[in-house]
Amino acid sequence: MSAGEPTVRRGVTTGGDASGGVTVVVLAGGTSRRFGSDKLAAPLQGRTVLDAVLHSLPADWPLVVVGPVREVTRPVAWAREDPPGGGPLAGVVAGLEVVRTPLVAVAAGDMPYAGPALVTLVGVLRTAPPEVDAVVATDSHGVANPLLAAYRVDAVRAVVPRPATNRPAKLLLEVAHVEVTVSGPAGRDVDTPSDLKALEQLKDLQDRVGPT
Repeated sequence: MSAGEPTVRRGVTTGGDASGGVTVVVLAGGTSRRFGSDKLAAPLQGRTVLDAVLHSLPADWPLVVVGPVREVTRPVAWAREDPPGGGPLAGVVAGLEVVRTPLVAVAAGDMPYAGPALVTLVGVLRTAPPEVDAVVATDSHGVANPLLAAYRVDAVRAVVPRPATNRPAKLLLEVAHVEVTVSGPAGRDVDTPSDLKALEQLKDLQDRVGPT
């Protein structure tokens, strides 16, 4: 992962305390239609894809998983979007109902190596000026991913629509934010079995040669 010079994007701002605790909301309510089976249960380096996400995160960060309850090997709280299958923005809203910290980090459940990226994004938000309410990952092409990001909870609650069912996740970009480039396995998701194989190979290569 590499962090570039943050790019400021203005939006709704609420201020808030940047030094408080953080909870991670992991979105796990998708249908895995392109994968052909439950991709979050697919094996990856001795774990499931979902467990890989959870174990990539700091042990002292509370975790909320939004989706159907399943076996995981790390303690989590469970939430469910209403109605089920209502999309990732609805999943974020459902997860926020469980969050009791001033900061929330968001990751998709099919991003098994997202943990280091979230640590970086949360660190940037904790030291950001009060007018910055989020830190959002972008890929190497500068495309922002609101589902790999850290937010001040009050700012997200101020912008998300109610109901949020089937509304676009890019509405989260209305929060005043900075953008940080995330590259390598930390920024990659899994849509197909070939994606999973390629990502595992990329992670193996990175582990052998170190981050670039």
